[in-house]
Amino acid sequence: MLSRLMSGSSRSLERDYSCTVRLLDDSEYACTIQRDAKGQYLFDLLCHHLNLLEKDYFGIRFVDPDKQRHWLEFTKSIVKQMRSQPPFTMCFRVKFYPTDPAALKEEITRYLVFLQIKRDLYHGRLLCKTSDAALLAAHILQAEIGDYDPGKHPEGYSSKFQFFPKHSEKLEKKIAEIHKIELSGQSPAMSELNFLRKAQTLETYGVDPHPCKDVSGNAAFLAFTPFGFVVLQGNKRVHFIKWNEVAKLKFEGKTFYLYVSQKEEKKIVLTYFAPTPEACKHLWKCGIENQAFYKLEKSSQVRTVSSSNLFFKGSRFRYSGRVAKEVMESSAKIKREPPEIHRAGLVPSRSCPSITHGPRLTSVPRTRRRAVHISIMEGLESLRDSAHSTPVRSASHGDAFLPHSRTFRAESSERVTIISDEIYSPSDSVLPTPVAEHSLELMLLSRQINGAPCSIEEEKESEAGTPTLAAAEGEERGGELRALCPGAGRRGRAQQQQQQAEQVNTFVLSVLRLLLATVGLLFVLLLLLIILTESDLDIAFFRDIRQTPEFEQFHYQYFCPLRRWFACKIRSVFSLLIDT
Repeated sequence: MLSRLMSGSSRSLERDYSCTVRLLDDSEYACTIQRDAKGQYLFDLLCHHLNLLEKDYFGIRFVDPDKQRHWLEFTKSIVKQMRSQPPFTMCFRVKFYPTDPAALKEEITRYLVFLQIKRDLYHGRLLCKTSDAALLAAHILQAEIGDYDPGKHPEGYSSKFQFFPKHSEKLEKKIAEIHKIELSGQSPAMSELNFLRKAQTLETYGVDPHPCKDVSGNAAFLAFTPFGFVVLQGNKRVHFIKWNEVAKLKFEGKTFYLYVSQKEEKKIVLTYFAPTPEACKHLWKCGIENQAFYKLEKSSQVRTVSSSNLFFKGSRFRYSGRVAKEVMESSAKIKREPPEIHRAGLVPSRSCPSITHGPRLTSVPRTRRRAVHISIMEGLESLRDSAHSTPVRSASHGDAFLPHSRTFRAESSERVTIISDEIYSPSDSVLPTPVAEHSLELMLLSRQINGAPCSIEEEKESEAGTPTLAAAEGEERGGELRALCPGAGRRGRAQQQQQQAEQVNTFVLSVLRLLLATVGLLFVLLLLLIILTESDLDIAFFRDIRQTPEFEQFHYQYFCPLRRWFACKIRSVFSLLIDT
């Protein structure tokens, strides 16, 4: 009896897995899940822990051993989705950015979205002009430390906080000036609300870019926003497609297709290449979910989507949550006492540390700089291990399908691009994350083009390995300087030929699969026909078919003569073999 109980308890322990989820304020939530627990169970635990009702905007993200990011699917088993060994580590993040974050019903929801956008600002995903960056940082200061107090906040106090990967002394003075003069008297909730209102107007709001290459081999970044699908190259937005113009999303291997239907029945297909098939599938699934969430009127309109036109190949995926309109209607019905919010304040953070970041350099030493011409291949080196990057959008939400500006490209190509090849360190960089009004001049001081290491502790899905703005600019400049780099041009042509060969191989494989499926289907039909005509199986299904006039006519007029003809031919062949 005792041994039976011990074996039962050991089996129970084997079915339990430890799980740690990193929250937006950098605290951790630890729990134990069973082997068959689904993603919805863990998500509900987290929302209960956070006292969160408007939960449809959020999700759980994890990274697999190949450093590929994934969103946890709530309808599937957690253990089956995780490729790594327990204990599992995941992150609670905003998955669908609210179209108007200031319109969220509850303060707790606005606070969590505020933490996400603050994180985006620090990691370089939310980029803006210096004046806008100073205002955003001042709102963060006001929300975290309250009104300016000369006794508590000495000269240079804003330098003790790191809002961006890169700071400048001028920017810090501007932040302190706004905090002292313009924001006095605002409560933390009001400062966070004003922060959200400002962030929502920025063109990189809600952008979570995926690194890809276009058909010419140039680096590009694809992103899904509350307003539509965007394609960015360097610091320029080359395409903006509203959700109602996105007709279809499809992928095959590493190739991603976007079908666009615009006015006057104009149809366009955009083609991009992801670093890996897994990254391409993740991009496709993100696109399907974002399109369903922002475009549809109700969740009953959601359909299962296939990545291919052929039923026997490709991946199938279905968005399982509510859509944005339903979420807003549900939020309006919330009636409860506002939950208490425990703000993080000045607690040091792994991802957004509120600590002094060391001595600041006033300039980049010229003796340590080296002028380098950047080829497109060098710029793309930073994309290999990255699931995301940090480009800049430069056009407004209202611009639809904006073409690449050749005039601007021609003007910028006349300038000399000098980029340091030193290792980038956020602690000693002189550049602010924001794109100043004269962003090209700032780009001349960039400290690194191949990506900047961020805090890998913060989340293993990692903002670490995320290419910085300098990387995006380096890739853009690489395309412009290919004439100065013959080797880069040859590599680009070789890469394009390789892509064309991959496309041909993919087409051949598709044709072979189609032939195999056709042969298999014919074989199944032939087997069914033989069973119907030659067997004596007395099954109701077969009996009903045999009794139909059409089948009887087919059997006596076509099948029986064909069977006699085959039998005659087989006998003649056997007689010839015997005679010889």
